Amino acid sequence: MLNLVVDIGNTFSKIALFDNRVLLRLDAVKHLSGEDIDPYFQQYNIEHAIVSAVGHEQAGIELYLKSKCNFHQFKVSTVKGIYNLYKTPSTLGTDRFAAVVGAMSRYPGNTLIIDAGTCITYDFIDHACNYHGGAISPGINMRLKAMSLFTDKLPLVEAEDSFEGYIGNDTKSALLAGVMQAVIYEATGFIDSYLQKWPDLRVLLCGGDVKFFERKLKSSIFAQYVQVEPHLVLFGLNEVIYQYNE
Repeated sequence: MLNLVVDIGNTFSKIALFDNRVLLRLDAVKHLSGEDIDPYFQQYNIEHAIVSAVGHEQAGIELYLKSKCNFHQFKVSTVKGIYNLYKTPSTLGTDRFAAVVGAMSRYPGNTLIIDAGTCITYDFIDHACNYHGGAISPGINMRLKAMSLFTDKLPLVEAEDSFEGYIGNDTKSALLAGVMQAVIYEATGFIDSYLQKWPDLRVLLCGGDVKFFERKLKSSIFAQYVQVEPHLVLFGLNEVIYQYNE
């Protein structure tokens, strides 16, 4: 069974092709359109498709996919096998919940998902498949842009994955220290809090800034708990297709 999975994010969109539960192909584009997806249908006999979008720009893509194959609309309320404890499920981002589905299907157990994207999200699902919710904070680039936007004199600086240290000796390095180090302090603080209650915790990393988080967390005292799963959202969406078919 060939499934097409589309994840429309704030910065990039991903198009993935699965053969059953095996990822065959993956592309990332800045501004997604039907022209980006059409080569998949020209080359493969795709049976099913699904979309997750953080905004409201997926309507055109959904119409396109409906004309090509069996299209499944991803809704948090239709996912099976997870007891959702989130009090406002209608406001829960589909990308966040897709990552939870991916974690449940691939790594059952007490799991903290850290998705380091435009925003950094923390989501927790326990060994009994109870989704507890989590936290949302500004991502690296959002923090850097905010300091430039809401002040008169602070410049806009680019994130540097190789940046080290927590003391800046000029404005640029001070901004980088305040952001690049702060997100790691934040992440390790969350991990430590979860470990106090769930000692057998697994931490899954995904998102656009996953390489930076991986380098930092893999060299921390929490390295043994951390695992990188960059395509967790895509695997979760593909799993939802199986649920629909069942």
